[in-house]
Amino acid sequence: MAQQARPAVTPMAIAVLALLEEQPMHPYEMYQLLIARREDALIKVRPGSLYHTVARLAEQQFVRAEGVDREGNRPERTTYRITEAGRATLRNRITEILRYPAPEYPVFPVALAESHNLPKDDVIALLRERVAHLEVELAEVAMLIDWAGERKVPRRYIIVLPYLHAMIGAEIAWVNSFLAELATGDLEWDDFDPETGARAEKHQHHPWQRDNPDEPPPTPHTRRLAYHHPDARHTPVVVPPLSGTSEIGTPNP
Repeated sequence: MAQQARPAVTPMAIAVLALLEEQPMHPYEMYQLLIARREDALIKVRPGSLYHTVARLAEQQFVRAEGVDREGNRPERTTYRITEAGRATLRNRITEILRYPAPEYPVFPVALAESHNLPKDDVIALLRERVAHLEVELAEVAMLIDWAGERKVPRRYIIVLPYLHAMIGAEIAWVNSFLAELATGDLEWDDFDPETGARAEKHQHHPWQRDNPDEPPPTPHTRRLAYHHPDARHTPVVVPPLSGTSEIGTPNP
């Protein structure tokens, strides 16, 4: 008999379960806390997605409604509490994510890989603009680190901030290095017609082209792993097919 796929826990579901692990609260309070704590830098925080996530978690009995409150003329608000199953799911999912790197497919590397389709001067201008945006983000994260330090927030609660600071700083350093190669001409680049925008024809032959099967790139021997059953803590489990996976807290489109 085929084993039923475990439901996947989305980043928003992790955030909701983590908030309810602190204390019972209603979805609007969750939303306010996520924004106040700047967790919108980690996940896409939208009221509709959050309410949808809470409803899905309740269906899976990972959270349960505890009561309904009303303040003045405001709409009724349902308070939720995490269940033991929800607590176990939260801890298992955090364990899985910390243990195994999984492909996340950010879009910037896609654009970077295909940047050779643009003229060099355009790429330089665009990446300089990107660096300017990243430097603003870096300053904002540094400001949050200083703010938390001044208020003696325990470091374990804000460990993601130094991580973000390091990652943004590393991207800035790499992009600046890439820009230097482009600006000095050390990196070979295709020419484009300034009027038509068409790529100048060049007849190059290299192993990366699909018409050269004699020199394929090396095949990685490692496999990215995803879901682990809590009863198989040391045995890798291959990622299940998408057709057999149901997601908890899937955000609204």
